[in-house]
Amino acid sequence: MPYYTIALLLLGVAILGVAWLPSLLEKYPLSYPILYILLGLGVWSLPLQLPAADPQQHKTLVTHLSELCVIVALTGTGLKIDRPFSFRAWRSPLLLVLVLMVLTIAGLAVAGHWLLGLAPASAVLLAAALAPTDPVLAGDVQVGDPGEGREDNVRFALTGEAGLNDGLAFPFVYLALALLPAAAPLGERLLHWLWLDVGYRIGTGVLMGWLSGRVLAYLIFNLPKRVSIKTEGYGFVALAVTLTSYAVTELLHGYGFLAVFIAAITLRSRERKHEYHRQMHAFTDQMERLFIVVILLLLGAAIADGLLRALTWQGAALGLLLVLVLRPLGGMLTLIRSKRINLAERAVISFFGIRGIGSVFYVAYALGEADFPQARQIWAVLAFTMLLSITLHGILATPVMNWLDRRHGRKTQTELTEATAE
Repeated sequence: MPYYTIALLLLGVAILGVAWLPSLLEKYPLSYPILYILLGLGVWSLPLQLPAADPQQHKTLVTHLSELCVIVALTGTGLKIDRPFSFRAWRSPLLLVLVLMVLTIAGLAVAGHWLLGLAPASAVLLAAALAPTDPVLAGDVQVGDPGEGREDNVRFALTGEAGLNDGLAFPFVYLALALLPAAAPLGERLLHWLWLDVGYRIGTGVLMGWLSGRVLAYLIFNLPKRVSIKTEGYGFVALAVTLTSYAVTELLHGYGFLAVFIAAITLRSRERKHEYHRQMHAFTDQMERLFIVVILLLLGAAIADGLLRALTWQGAALGLLLVLVLRPLGGMLTLIRSKRINLAERAVISFFGIRGIGSVFYVAYALGEADFPQARQIWAVLAFTMLLSITLHGILATPVMNWLDRRHGRKTQTELTEATAE
């Protein structure tokens, strides 16, 4: 069987679909990620004897593929936020990350231990992977392109949260690793985790992200004024921002996810209205969609190969608890004192905590670093929760955001797209 040729055919059809489907489905309560999971599920269910798509067998591939997807998405997320950073202006996403995410991890870890019977390390790993929202699959509820102006309270809070929490969830993945049985005493391991994985790695991520953004901003906006440089390749500059800031920070043992997002925010703060921001964002958006296609197809393939076989009713209940109870209730309580956000906006922000590719990376990374008890169960609960979130949030995103726009007297995204096409 010519697997390579089949892969090329499948990828070509999928890429063509991702180019057209977002606009074709804009009016309907359906998101294209659902269709790609179904496509992967359908193809791998055929009697073609395709290679196994079990993430446990391909942990390195899954880790790096999801890693690239997330860092590209984080660059695009940072570039499209118009609002300058300040603690006051960014209060809502900071609350969602520093308060809600931590509470969600704690609640989900306890629930995973008592409801599912997970070992403490496995419970913390699953909670750390599922707690952060996803910058990749949350496009329908995020702000628009750079300078587009669609940066209301809901879209800004969800976009800022998705950008920040993919880096700030990493300390809890390392906490899960620290909780595994080891020769060193638990107290010593926790102290090491506190100063290295929380203090040093976060600090390095923030510092290197800011420095990378400043240096790259100079190279992009100042250097061409001194040296004759053609500007046709500025889409590739976005990729350079992504890879250099991430790699340098990782070499210094900081959190590269955090650095990439902060570098993009810092870069966006220079020449805020420059057309290059749109060009760079457009390039990262296309790269992100390419990675999404591959990962969602493989997720569907993994499900066809039995990824959900280890799922129990308790595991399904844990996913439902996160999506329908912990996130919505925690979000409402976290934002209760936010005077600028009304009740309807708070409800929408709290509900749309989309889970996705970042969760896949965290689990694949941790399982590649050490052997966790009940690894199959972790993958099963993760896959079920992703399917639940992608389906439920994907169906409701368009009608809910349209309702919110009409409630505030704004044109919906569908109406804006139709006006632009005319």
